[in-house]
Amino acid sequence: MSTEYIDLIEKGPEAEALSLPYYCIYVFRNRAVISIDFTDYECTPNSLLFLSPYQLVQWKEVTEKVEGLTFHGDFYCIEYHKREVACNGLLFNNIYESPLVRIEENVFEEILRVMSQIALLQKQKDSLNYPILRTYLQLILALASKEKLRDQEEWRVVSSKEEGSVLGFRDLVDTYFIQHRTVGFYAEKHFLSVDAFSKKVKKIFGKTPSKIIQERLVLEAKKLLHLSYKSIKEIASELNFEDEFYFSRYFKKEVGLSPKKFRDEVGISVVAKGISNL
Repeated sequence: MSTEYIDLIEKGPEAEALSLPYYCIYVFRNRAVISIDFTDYECTPNSLLFLSPYQLVQWKEVTEKVEGLTFHGDFYCIEYHKREVACNGLLFNNIYESPLVRIEENVFEEILRVMSQIALLQKQKDSLNYPILRTYLQLILALASKEKLRDQEEWRVVSSKEEGSVLGFRDLVDTYFIQHRTVGFYAEKHFLSVDAFSKKVKKIFGKTPSKIIQERLVLEAKKLLHLSYKSIKEIASELNFEDEFYFSRYFKKEVGLSPKKFRDEVGISVVAKGISNL
C-alpha cells in the first residue's frame, strides 16, 4: 500500500497473525475472540477494533470474514488532526483500555455506509479523491471516538465501584514509567502488597501491571521514533536505557523489529518538525 493512501482489507477466519506498519480499523459484525500483543479480547457484535502500527493481532475465535481498512500516517496524521478528532490515546495508542469500541447499531450502520463509499472511490484510483477519502476516514474516527467516550464513562463508573483504589495507577505510570519500572514501586504508592496490587490492576485493566509499564515504555519509544528526529542513541538516553544497544534489543523483543526498522517502515510524522522546534 502506498504511504499516501488508504486501503480496504478483508481477513478470513483462518487468517494468520499479522503486524502491519499502518493504522488498522477492523469491523466485527458478530462475536469473536482475538489477541492483541498477546492479550485476549472478546469482540461483541457491532464493534470496531483499532490498531496502531506494528501491533500484533492473532485471530482465535473468528467464524466469518472481517472487513476493515488500513491507512498510513502520511495519508492521515492522527497527531496533526488531533484538534478535529482527538483519537490518539483514545482509539489508537491507548494501552490502558480495550482496543475495541462497542458501537450503537444506528452508528454502526452509518460507519458501514461510509466504508462502502470509500470502497467505491478506491475503485476509481483517482488521486483527486484523496481529500474526500480523508474526510470519510475522519468521519469514521469521529463517530467511533464519540462512542468510545460513552463506553469509557460507563467503564469508569463500574471500575470505581469495584476496584477504584487502583484507578490512579494509570496516572502514576504516565508520570514515573521512565524512572520506575518495577511493580513494587507502584504497589507501595497504593499501600498494597505486590500480589494484591497486581490482582486489582489485572481485574480493572485486563493486564498485569508489569505488562502495562512495559507497554507504556514501548509506546513512548514509538512516539519518539515517529514524532521526532532524535537519534536512536538520544531516545535510548531519554528513556533511561544504559545504551542504544540495550534499548534496541529491548524494543525488538517487544515490537518484533529494531527501532531503526520501525522508523524506516512507519516514517517520521509531518508534525515532527514543528515538535522539534518547540
